[in-house]
Amino acid sequence: MERSQITQSFALLGSVINALVQDKERPMICPTDHWDALHLLIEKEQHYNGWFTKDSIKNAFEEISSWLELEKIEAWVASYVYAPQPKTVAIIMPGNLPLVGFHDFLCVLCSGNKALIKLSSEDARLLPALVEILLHFEPALGSRIEFVNGKLQGFEAVIATGSDNSMLHFKEYFAAYPSIMRGHRTSVAVLSGKETDQELFALGQDIFQYFGRGCRNVTHLLISADFELDRFFEAIVPYGDIIHHKKYGNNYDYNKAIHLMNQVPILDNNFVLLKESKDLNSPLGMLHYHRYQNQEQLNAFLSEHQSHIQCIVGEGFLAFGSAQCPTLNDYADEIDTMYFLGNFAACLS
Repeated sequence: MERSQITQSFALLGSVINALVQDKERPMICPTDHWDALHLLIEKEQHYNGWFTKDSIKNAFEEISSWLELEKIEAWVASYVYAPQPKTVAIIMPGNLPLVGFHDFLCVLCSGNKALIKLSSEDARLLPALVEILLHFEPALGSRIEFVNGKLQGFEAVIATGSDNSMLHFKEYFAAYPSIMRGHRTSVAVLSGKETDQELFALGQDIFQYFGRGCRNVTHLLISADFELDRFFEAIVPYGDIIHHKKYGNNYDYNKAIHLMNQVPILDNNFVLLKESKDLNSPLGMLHYHRYQNQEQLNAFLSEHQSHIQCIVGEGFLAFGSAQCPTLNDYADEIDTMYFLGNFAACLS
């Protein structure tokens, strides 16, 4: 199977997803039954997973469709080898965000390998629906895609993403296989005090998109000694409706109650809590923050926690509002998935 067949089929899939996100009419290349099924799935998915709202799924689709443009895909894969003989790669998918494992799926197929997919029960319907459309464009891919409900067997390499506890189990269980293992990471924002109101508003997207459940969501603010937190609170007011989401609201209420009962000082604007702490990870409905006195302190903190930070937003880093907009070359945990997929076979010889 030629790589061009794979890239072209993904580009066609991207055009379908883009039309859906833009609320356009059904593209003629997409069968009516697939189009209608995808629309229905988006409407109903929240009944299976309360975090997967219609807006969250459309955000994920928009991100994916931005990757699936033929010129972008071809430019991306051009610097990587294509497997002459496909190997089977097991992908253990996370389920914290809609289609969060799609990039791994894309990498495995575009590298010329076969994808053996173990879906999370939290996200078990979206990827199979997209695969149905993909196979309409390129039926030959059917021999390279398999979903597994039970035990994984017959694979030669592994890509697994999960919690740190899961990683302990995966590393032991898959010790004999070439692998990429990704544990828990989170993201931070650096605020110098020079930010505009528009930039602080954009930071709200980095915090609240997907309800803050992704590794690219900001959970910690590093703020300069003289930064006025009132500016931050005022800028994020438009995100206040998030409190009406039942699951998010329950997390906010729980964490507020726990901290008040324990008399732990917090700041509260009625939809997100701020707690002064150097811990990177904050509970849902809460942000941690701490002040740095100078550039040396800032650099030292970022260096110390580098292995636990997925991305950084702020001046000199990613633009505010772009944390959830990775490109094809933005590999999770800074591990080049495509390079691994092009070279792991050497480990088997």
